Amino acid sequence: MSNIFGNILKLSIFGESHSEAIGVVLDGLPSGLRLDFDEIQKEMARRAPGRDRFSTPRKEADIPRIVSGFFEGRTTGTPLCALIENTNTRSKDYSRGPLRPSHADFTAEMRYHGFQDYRGGGHFSGRITAPLVFAGAVLKPYLQAQGIEIFAHIKSIGTKSEAAFNSAHPDLAAYRKLKEQPLAVLEESSLQTFSDEMDAARKAQDSIGGVIECMVYGVPAGLGSPFFDSVESRLSAMLFSVPAVKGVEFGAGFSIATMRGSEANDPFYFEGDAIHTKTNNTGGINGGITNGMPVCFSVAIRPTPSIAQAQSTVNLITGKEETLAIHGRHDPCIVPRAVSVIEAVAAFVTADLMLEAKTYAE
Repeated sequence: MSNIFGNILKLSIFGESHSEAIGVVLDGLPSGLRLDFDEIQKEMARRAPGRDRFSTPRKEADIPRIVSGFFEGRTTGTPLCALIENTNTRSKDYSRGPLRPSHADFTAEMRYHGFQDYRGGGHFSGRITAPLVFAGAVLKPYLQAQGIEIFAHIKSIGTKSEAAFNSAHPDLAAYRKLKEQPLAVLEESSLQTFSDEMDAARKAQDSIGGVIECMVYGVPAGLGSPFFDSVESRLSAMLFSVPAVKGVEFGAGFSIATMRGSEANDPFYFEGDAIHTKTNNTGGINGGITNGMPVCFSVAIRPTPSIAQAQSTVNLITGKEETLAIHGRHDPCIVPRAVSVIEAVAAFVTADLMLEAKTYAE
């Protein structure tokens, strides 16, 4: 079993929801990178719990404390390690007996034979995505220096949706404003529509999911490899490691199956000396390799499994079936907080691909 991801860049995350701290180790970073701690904290705040009425009331500052790999304002090139303290745990809300439906309680029991930390979901908790956001915040300036920007928005909540990114002709001015919104939406009307959907789920003691769309703009052509190490493969592998992600599609995604080739194909054209495509149904990737258009993908986020409605389950301690209503501090919708996590995944994979291309060139 390995808890390390990446080819040139190596990332490892550790900790549990109610342990003393969670954290991340980033190895393979170039030396000499400056870290903007104000910007890092802004990124952490986008994911942090207690940010609005749609997230868990659990309050965590989520201030990373760097313990290695950083000296006199710059990365040293040795492993960068950051710790994020857990300060607002309520372990009494959890017990090992009742299996929470659609959580990892049962599979963790089978995998770790009862020795797992079950409090708050332990190592399976969405809390462990905070270190991912830190890693993304470290890498975004490195990518920006090379003309690469990452944007994400809430494409849908429940059955309500808004327009997708225009990945053939991106409106960069509009996309750069997404982080300033209370919710990361492109259309002003979506703010109220999505809020109403989440409020309705919360009032019903239920939860709701949605779709996040992400664009990586400025990616050069030629990154990646065919087949097993394709750009889609690498992004998907890391995206599916994010708790609550249950589906990934690139470009036109599953809707491309309803098109004919004449509709689905992306015709090429010259813009000066640069080659572009008139449409971007393939999401900026051909044959597993970037084609120079924005890399665009969407992820489906499941409804939060912790709900206050009564559900049937079994109790590991008593060995009997019972009814469980989950009480405590939980998100009625995880989608708004997951936006920064999806961006962080895109940043890590893109940075790894860029460093890989540089290594090959040398």
